[in-house]
Amino acid sequence: MQIIIKMTAAGHDGPRGEDRRRYNDMNIEITPEYDGMTVFDLLRKRMHISCGTLTLLKNSPTGMTVDGVRVTVRHRLRAGERLSLDLADKPETGTSQIIPKKLPLPIIYEDDDIIVADKPAGMPTHPTHGHLDDTLANALAWRAERRGEPFVFRPANRLDRNTSGIVLLAKNRLASSRLYEDMKSGRIHKTYAAITVGVPDPQCGRVDAPIARADEGILMRTVREDGSPSVTDYRTMRVSGDGAYALVALEPRTGRTHQIRVHMAHIGCPLLGDFLYGEECPDIIGRHALHAARLEFRHPVTGLTLRMASPLPPDMLKVIKEKF
Repeated sequence: MQIIIKMTAAGHDGPRGEDRRRYNDMNIEITPEYDGMTVFDLLRKRMHISCGTLTLLKNSPTGMTVDGVRVTVRHRLRAGERLSLDLADKPETGTSQIIPKKLPLPIIYEDDDIIVADKPAGMPTHPTHGHLDDTLANALAWRAERRGEPFVFRPANRLDRNTSGIVLLAKNRLASSRLYEDMKSGRIHKTYAAITVGVPDPQCGRVDAPIARADEGILMRTVREDGSPSVTDYRTMRVSGDGAYALVALEPRTGRTHQIRVHMAHIGCPLLGDFLYGEECPDIIGRHALHAARLEFRHPVTGLTLRMASPLPPDMLKVIKEKF
C-alpha cells in the first residue's frame, strides 16, 4: 500500500483514513493550485525535503515518477498527475554495523514516523571508539530487531555522553529529511536544565558569543572572535541558600558543540561537575549537571506541534535537595 497525500494551498494534509500508517512509497496527487510547479519547488519549498534526500531520489531509478514515468526535478507538474516518491531504505543504507543490544532506554513517545527517547547520563548517543555496544543507537537497534523492523539510525539531535534527556529520532527517510530542515532553520526549540556553580548576573539574559575549537585539542571549545555565531538564552529558576549554585533553564538558539557548557563558563558560571570547563565534583555529582528537559517541534508528517518533556534525573534532584 501507499500513502496518498493531497496537496493544498496551505501546504500538505497528512495521510487520511486508513492510509495514516507509514509505507515505503509516497504518492502525491497534484491539485490545480500546483499546476505548473516544478518537482524541485514542490519537494524543497512546499514539502521541505532535504537536499540529501532529494539527491537520493534523483539518483534512484524509481526515486521520482509521474504516473509511472521517471522524471527529473525540472519536470513541471500538471493538475491530475500523481507524483510518486520511492522512500524505501535500500539495504546499503541500513546501519548494520550497529550491534543490537538490550539496554535500559525509556521511550517518551513513538509513532510510525518518529521516536523520542529519554537518554540517561553516561550513555553515548551513537557508537564511537571504546563505545561500540553501549549507546542509544545500540538500544534502538535491539528494539527494532525484536519487532522485525528495519533500522537506520537517524537522530535529529544529539547529546554528549554525560548529558541526559530528550533525543528525537526519525524512523523513515521523509521524517528525517523534514526534521533536518526544521533543525537547521531553528524551528525545533530545545530547553535544557543545568545546575551552575555561581549565579548568573543578570539572572536572566542572553549569551551572544562566537565559539571556536580551542587550541588545546580537538575536544575543547572556546569563545573567540573568529568562531561561529552562537547564542544561548538563559533564565535562573532557583538559587541555593548560600548563593553557591543556581538552577538555570537554557534555550540554545544555535547548535554548536558544547555550546551551553562553553557559554556558562564564559559568563563565570560553569556547570557543576564539568571537568572540561569547570571542575569535577565527584562528591556532589558524577558528571556535568545538564539535562535536555523539553523539546517542541512540528511533527514531520502530520504537521502538528508536539511538546515533549523529561523530568530531572535523580542525580540532579539529589543536588537540588541537598544544596538548595
